[in-house]
Amino acid sequence: MQVLFCGINPGLVSAATGHHFARPGNRFWPALHLSGFTPTLLRPDEQAVLPSLGLGVTNLVARASARAAELTAEELAAGGRRLRELTERVRPRWLAVVGVTAYRVAFAEPKAAIGRNERRLGDTRIWVLLNPSGLNAHWTLPAMAEEFGRLRAEAGSLEPRAVGLDI
Repeated sequence: MQVLFCGINPGLVSAATGHHFARPGNRFWPALHLSGFTPTLLRPDEQAVLPSLGLGVTNLVARASARAAELTAEELAAGGRRLRELTERVRPRWLAVVGVTAYRVAFAEPKAAIGRNERRLGDTRIWVLLNPSGLNAHWTLPAMAEEFGRLRAEAGSLEPRAVGLDI
């Protein structure tokens, strides 16, 4: 796996459908496409295509909520520990955490910023991305796609390969 994208937690629509970033207005899928990670704009119900592109998707916390702000610091820290274990097992080249505030709490890095992070989880490099939720309205889709594109450029050539991993 080349890049494992990690959302904060499932929203209510994602929990109901079983698909990541499923709420209408969430900009994850458009940003993924506009940045060149996917050849077409995927719908949330097409997330099974991601492993064939060398990509994966998971969440820090499994509990669904209407807003990520409803999560406790303990839930986020536990999610960070689970994510460390997952990256040790799956060994993606990059972990892309979608949401800087959640990343700061989950990994006890209060000064972390958007972009490449110096911390590694084993051999896995970390990139912190903007939260694509429609609730994060002060970031535009072009700004998100640009940041996703920085990760895409840093990740280099993503050779499509069937991984078949459901995370």
